[in-house]
Amino acid sequence: EVQLVESGGGLVQPGGSLRLSCAASGFTFSSYAMSWVRQAPGKGLEWVSVINSGGIRSSYTDSVKGRFTISRDNAKNTVYLQMNSLKPEDTAKYYCSRTILDGPSPRPLGSWGQGTQVTVSS
Repeated sequence: EVQLVESGGGLVQPGGSLRLSCAASGFTFSSYAMSWVRQAPGKGLEWVSVINSGGIRSSYTDSVKGRFTISRDNAKNTVYLQMNSLKPEDTAKYYCSRTILDGPSPRPLGSWGQGTQVTVSS
């Protein structure tokens, strides 16, 4: 079955950095775009970033542009999210998902992992 395992979260001070990883298995990883989404306390899910299947194109929600970078290594079946200049409002549980890019907005496909918690606080 499809498995997505997120890791790399933790507690960091404002202005700090973290690198999240998502290890994928159970499907042909190189055939799918991948996204990161997050859920902050008391709020709904927010799409953060997407990268196409070949790792050439990517996009971001406005609040993280210039601070976060999505990347992937298809040989390792892994997608990454490098997060710099972290702010308290970035505090959330972060998830990765397979993504459909057949329209103007990315759409999730199938299951998520358990997520990894990012807490930004002094």
